[in-house]
Formats: sequence, structure tokens, C-alpha cells
Amino acid sequence: MMTAAASIPRRPGAATTSGASGGACITAITSGKGGVGKTFVTANLAAALARQGERVLVLDADLGLANLDVVLNLYPKLTLHDVFTGQTKLEDAILPAPGGFSVLLAGSGMIEYSRLTPTVRDQLHEVIQRVRPRFDRVLIDTGAGISDVVLYTVSLADEVLVVATPEPTSLTDAYATIKVLATTQPRRLMRLLVNQVQRPGEGRAIRNQLQLVIDRYVNTGLDKPVMLELLGEVPFDSAVRDSVIRRELLLEGAPGTSAALVIVAAAAKHIAG
Repeated sequence: MMTAAASIPRRPGAATTSGASGGACITAITSGKGGVGKTFVTANLAAALARQGERVLVLDADLGLANLDVVLNLYPKLTLHDVFTGQTKLEDAILPAPGGFSVLLAGSGMIEYSRLTPTVRDQLHEVIQRVRPRFDRVLIDTGAGISDVVLYTVSLADEVLVVATPEPTSLTDAYATIKVLATTQPRRLMRLLVNQVQRPGEGRAIRNQLQLVIDRYVNTGLDKPVMLELLGEVPFDSAVRDSVIRRELLLEGAPGTSAALVIVAAAAKHIAG
């Protein structure tokens, strides 16, 4: 059987960053709170990476409130839940998505996966290890917040991208997320993408503000300082809302918009970094 991963050719010479144990580079895309556009960013970043020749898988690890299928207008018959329960093989649950990448979707309302039990831990770890050799990039769309399930999912990644908006509540929760990751995991470099900025340079100012707070209240107690790198600032754009309502990737429906161009640039920086 031809899997979704095998059906996506990799451009010869495409630059990749292998994970610590070989294979795909695993990126956890997370946020301190919901509603900041994390899944929108994940899906469109995956499409941008795929356009640059990368073999990309998006793993929907928001096991309780999964909505990647909604963003991509997919109606999956097989999900991660079916893999976990042994009802289907992992290969059969990996599906092609609009944008030229692959997805492994989670079922919504999976209350049995809301706590980090030994079973959930083992199942998540096994899935990551099995998909790593098949792709160049794996983007994990985590749940929001700092639950045990989210923190463990992030721990499986090689790198972390935090998505935030300029709203004070989002920034407060982003700081809390960064602090917890820095103090519970050996995370000393994290990336930040600021969504829905109102003016050029706002994302850079937010990054600098967060870095100052991290330096004052987090880095003083660590062996090495946490550095926050700005991956990009996505401007507030009505085309984004329209694409979400249409359940369509922004990079396919409105590729020339300022928000889409920023995501493409962030993908190029992601590969280079």
C-alpha cells in the first residue's frame, strides 16, 4: 500500500535538520492559551515547508479538542484514536492533506487521553518514533496550556515554537509556558511566532519584552539562559479569518497576502535555522 508519506517526493537537495536520533526534525507547536491561531499556523507552516521540498507530517496531538481536520476540511475515517486502540495500523491513519503534506489526525472529545497515564505516554512516544524515519519534518500541534499531556508531548520534540498574540492574556500565558518548559525540560532555545500583529515591528517588541522578563525571573535560576528567537510576526489580515471560515489553507486561497508571505518566510527561516 502506498502511504501518504511515500507519495510525497522530496525535492533533491532540500535542506533538512535531522532530529537527535536521526530522521525527521520534530517541532512542537504550542501556546499558553487557546484561540491564538496555533492550528492555523501549524497547517500553513506545513504547507510552506512542503512547497520547499520537505516531506512533512502534522501530528494533531490536541487529544481532547482536536480541530486540525476542521481547518483542513477533512473528514477522516481513521484517526490517532483508532491507532491507539489497535483498530487500524499507523500507516493507514496517515492521510494526505491539502498543501502537499501528510496528517495524522486525532479524534475530538477523547476524555481518556486528557490525563498522562503510562499508556498514553507509551502510545505517544511510540507514534513519534515510528513516524520520525519517514519524514523530513514532523510538526506536532499540541494542546494549549501546561497540562501533563501537553508538557510530555512537547518533551518528545527536538524544538519548540510558541504561538502568541499581542493580547495581554496571551502574552502572560506564553511566558508561563516558556517558564515551565525551561524549568522542567532542558529547553534553552525556543522560537516565538506572534500572530495577529497590528503594526510592523510589534512582534519584535513583544519578543524583546518577553526576553526581558525571562532574563529577570527565569534565567537567574538556570544553568544556561533561555533565549527566545522570533520566527515571524503574522499581521492581522481579514484573509486569515476568511480562509478559516472556508476551511481552506491561506497559502492556497490567498497566497499573495501579507500573512501568507510571512508564513512562507517563517518556513524558510525554520529550515535554515
